Amino acid sequence: MRTARFALDPAFTIGEVNPRLFGSFVEHLGRCVYTGIFEPGHPSADPEGLRTDVLELVRELGVTAVRYPGGNFVSGYNWEDSVGPAEERPRRLDLAWRSTESNRFGLGEYIGFLKKIGPQAEPMMAVNLGTRGVAEALELQEYANHPSGTARSDLRIAHGDKDPFGIRLWCLGNEMDGPWQTGHKTAEEYGRIAAETARAMRQIEPDLELVACGSSGQGMATFAAWEATVLAETYDLVDHISLHAYYEETDGDRNSFLASAVDTESFIENVVATCDHVGARLKSAKRINLSFDEWNVWYQSRPNPHPVEDWQEAPRLLEDVYSVTDAVVFGSLLIALLRHADRVTVACLAQLVNVIAPIMTEPGGPAWRQTTFYPFAQTSAHGRGQVLDVRVDSPTYPTRKYGEADLLHATAVRAEDGSVTVFAVNRSQTDPLPLEVALNRLGLTTVVEHSALADADPDATNTLHDQERVTPHPVEGTTLRGGTLNAVLEPLSWNVIRLV
Repeated sequence: MRTARFALDPAFTIGEVNPRLFGSFVEHLGRCVYTGIFEPGHPSADPEGLRTDVLELVRELGVTAVRYPGGNFVSGYNWEDSVGPAEERPRRLDLAWRSTESNRFGLGEYIGFLKKIGPQAEPMMAVNLGTRGVAEALELQEYANHPSGTARSDLRIAHGDKDPFGIRLWCLGNEMDGPWQTGHKTAEEYGRIAAETARAMRQIEPDLELVACGSSGQGMATFAAWEATVLAETYDLVDHISLHAYYEETDGDRNSFLASAVDTESFIENVVATCDHVGARLKSAKRINLSFDEWNVWYQSRPNPHPVEDWQEAPRLLEDVYSVTDAVVFGSLLIALLRHADRVTVACLAQLVNVIAPIMTEPGGPAWRQTTFYPFAQTSAHGRGQVLDVRVDSPTYPTRKYGEADLLHATAVRAEDGSVTVFAVNRSQTDPLPLEVALNRLGLTTVVEHSALADADPDATNTLHDQERVTPHPVEGTTLRGGTLNAVLEPLSWNVIRLV
């Protein structure tokens, strides 16, 4: 196998990693909330009903911003149902997932959950622009953020939350371009209501950060035209536009699946181009950033192995079990986000627990890490600082969807203390990939660690009955001599190489 190469130099950087790049997503969908993060009566439950075993794993995962309460769920969400005494909250039909919502876990519980994760956990609240609009968004904002002295802020205090929630980051609806969305709108209709809502919310708090809905995927028929139309209405009123992308292996085409990040990077670059085109047309000096607030591997084409009837409460939905291959693709998606850290300033892994998630639980039973847990936790821990510009010279391989793709997908992040972490994926299913990295003017002398997530069985998973079947392992033989890093990346592997 020909050696893959790239060079690193502190003079050539992409941008600073925003901590929000390591966000996640909690939606009222399946068992994400109920028997996921919230299960009163569980042996590990705290007095508020939160599973402390899950909290420990969430902290280990390194999650920052947590988007809530949806997702498709938000387009039928009445925020008033989710506040006040839990026993008095109404049960509602959730049209998005054809489930029954008890509202036992609501807005105050969400804020309490974030506080228990730690100070790094920031709320990212979505407002309902499907079945509701400007007035309801303002009422929610007043309840959540106004200190006191008004009807809704005093109602929050009466409900036991004296201090405002301080929500700074808000999503103006969810996937409003999707025909599946309750209250689906055209770009013109959505652009208008998003602008009206943004303008009104800023009358209360001018310094909010607002996310407009972009396309639900690059494959949407309205992609790019949607962004252009929405931003023509909202450009001076919002800070971010959203992107959503999910990937799965289809028709046995693993080669294309392993190259999924080719599509992710194209998606990002096309949205950036559209944003900047609108800014140029408007002669604006402002720059719109990207909120990649739903991303993951998701096997949408697989049938649900669990029997589910309409209007169940917390049914088993979208409980994908992830393999080594999925974790390698997942790591590659993280690399794609880091490689565009100059414009992707928010990202949310969808979702956090049970529903296409890195953490799984059993009701009344244990919680464990899926294979995808490890790339996220390692990147959150070591991917903070300046992203260095990485231009790979790599052998390639053929894919049906993306043509010739590089076997090596990589990035590198330089921390404030000068240490550097290389994140790299070898997409070859059969062959190790030699890697050579020239370390120019970085002053690095030592390999602290080279870990890899790989396995002789690319379909190996972690399950209830074998929770640690797949974990990262140390790699021997990686060297740093004379300013050159040399390593060998195992076939079909996710790699983290730490240098000082």
